[in-house]
Amino acid sequence: MSSFIPFDRSQPYLLPPDLKSWLPADDMAHFIVAAVERVPMSAFCVPVRTGGKAQYHPRLMLALLIFSYANGLFSSRRIERATYRDIGVRFVAANLHPDHDTIATFRLTNRTAIEAAFAQVLLLARETGLLRLGVVSINGTKIDA
Repeated sequence: MSSFIPFDRSQPYLLPPDLKSWLPADDMAHFIVAAVERVPMSAFCVPVRTGGKAQYHPRLMLALLIFSYANGLFSSRRIERATYRDIGVRFVAANLHPDHDTIATFRLTNRTAIEAAFAQVLLLARETGLLRLGVVSINGTKIDA
């Protein structure tokens, strides 16, 4: 008879209080959070609310979008789901869970600012040696990347 490692899914766990300890030190999430801290926020539009729930900071939303895009998550609903399921996304979102409508609205109202910030983060990644920019060929078509 073979022996198996015992397991118990109902076992309570004491999780690390800091999500940083769940990620390796060289994880891309750390770079994106640090890079977004260097992006000026003056171009971002945040509508003024007189009541209701407090808004998410544009820096948090920007980092969430850039990290999600870098990992192939483009749908607002999938990004929202990842804030619950993915450790890297959860770290970047500071263990908060913006809903898909909030993500989509932020993306729509700040499109040009997000594009400029994304370019700044890419240039910073190239400067630090994390990323090499060049030419990408898709179906024989050369596209600058």
